[in-house]
Amino acid sequence: MGISLRAESLGKSYGRPGAPIQKVLSDLSFAIDDGEWVVIMGDSGSGKSTLLNILAGIDPFDTGSLFLDGRPWGELNDEEKTLTRRREMGFIFQNYNLFPFLSAFENVALPARLNGRRDREAVLALLGEVGLGDKSAKFPSQLSGGEQQRVAVARALVHRPRLLLADEPTGALDHLTGERILDLMRQLHREFRPTIVMSTHSLDAARYGDRILYLRDGRFVPSPS
Repeated sequence: MGISLRAESLGKSYGRPGAPIQKVLSDLSFAIDDGEWVVIMGDSGSGKSTLLNILAGIDPFDTGSLFLDGRPWGELNDEEKTLTRRREMGFIFQNYNLFPFLSAFENVALPARLNGRRDREAVLALLGEVGLGDKSAKFPSQLSGGEQQRVAVARALVHRPRLLLADEPTGALDHLTGERILDLMRQLHREFRPTIVMSTHSLDAARYGDRILYLRDGRFVPSPS
């Protein structure tokens, strides 16, 4: 079971006193159904990462409304957002966001442990699924960029999230490993029906989704011809 998302006239700007205001997202309205896999495509700087961070509650939005399962996301306090992220969301970031002082196994196990679960066999099995079964004791500094991304993917999936937010999940991977990761995400999607919002530049990766939204200069645009 996933999480439904609905946004009305969502907007986000950055700026500081004495500097021009930079609009990153403008007047975004959309609905994503419970269990749907939606792909966000757009050039670098189009606002994809900012949108995912807003959906996660990591970045605030300036205008409009956002609802998760009908709950007004912008009205929740920091503690409520933290608990929702911990229990119901998984994240795959472009820059991995691994803890350097934790092993691959410990990084993957962390979300489950924060929720009171300690399932060593499940963690090891998931590391095996992403091709890192023999590197569970390695630290991030001992892994390549692609291997770190695979750890990040396993960490995002380990607690079976209701909402998976994936920012270029295959961007640092070779084609074969990227397909393996996307196949694992598809397997999770078929079995547990989480909602997935994934950004990508890759048309091959985008084909895994149910629907594609195209973002340009902070606005959704029709499909390019």
